[in-house]
Amino acid sequence: MKILVTGTEGYIGTRLAPWLTAAGHEVHGFDTGFYRDGCLYLDPLGLPSGPQTSYKDLRKVEPADFEGFDAVVHLAELSNDPLGQNRPEITFKINHEGSVRIAKAARAAGVRRFVYASSCSVYGVGSGEFLDETSPVNPQTAYAQCKVLVERDLSALADDRFSVVFLRNATAYGPSPRMRFDIVLNDLSALAWIDKKISMVSDGSPWRPIVHIEDICEAMRCAAEAPADAVNGQVFNVGATAENFRIREIAQIVSEAFPGCEVSAGPPSQDNRSYRVSFDKIATKLPGYKTRWTALQGAQELRRLFERIDFTRETYEFRAFTRLKQLKYLERTRQIDNELFWSAR
Repeated sequence: MKILVTGTEGYIGTRLAPWLTAAGHEVHGFDTGFYRDGCLYLDPLGLPSGPQTSYKDLRKVEPADFEGFDAVVHLAELSNDPLGQNRPEITFKINHEGSVRIAKAARAAGVRRFVYASSCSVYGVGSGEFLDETSPVNPQTAYAQCKVLVERDLSALADDRFSVVFLRNATAYGPSPRMRFDIVLNDLSALAWIDKKISMVSDGSPWRPIVHIEDICEAMRCAAEAPADAVNGQVFNVGATAENFRIREIAQIVSEAFPGCEVSAGPPSQDNRSYRVSFDKIATKLPGYKTRWTALQGAQELRRLFERIDFTRETYEFRAFTRLKQLKYLERTRQIDNELFWSAR
């Protein structure tokens, strides 16, 4: 297929584009370019020679931008809760209204398959029981609320000509050229390498499901390739049920991968987000899909990467590897305006 991936210069996008290319697809990219500053390592299959990419704000797309494509995989939004909470009103314009605009433009252009990267954060606060795709959502942040709204609005667009698939990804981890250290396992692994110590600011009691970036890429490949009657209008949690952990358990797993790392906990957190998620549906209902990574394997992979690239504190603290830092930098230096559009030169 000819596939357009939005957000090809983001954390997942830089891994997804070569993943789909290796599967035989013709991949093109679409990105606003906020994170071009950062490159943790050079990947011969990705940066700097990634797919042909168009640079455009998703709030300005038109049907012509999608003509000739068989499928769209939509990643390009303001990612994670802290970034979403920074400017909630802009988050809704980009993540909700912008994503719906993209889907409508793709549909008008004749695209047949639309894969939307949603998030398990829509579950927000759970009772401790495993939540599946039929469980009520309980979003706690602007980021998660937008995911719920996009799922609702895109569901109304699905028909026999426009197949829509929703992938509620667990919290991602693993290496990417456009690395993120504002997600839990990646962050804890960096601290374990740099400080030989993980000092948690909370007691680490909240539950989180986590999933390797390659297992997300594989879910997106399967969702793009599956027969329409197997996926159209369907929601799939992306991950493995065995990979639900309390935050303190993730810290302990990371410490196993980084010998000599000490772990300490803090007081209970005011953050009430905590959820355990069932991934039975994707394991049985998404044709061809199977997860391959565990948290321990992912932490060990990061340790090998850090050793290979001579990873330092300076690199860890570089603004482009923390999404909120990068956006604040672009605003402060007037490269983007207060609506997060690129400033006129």
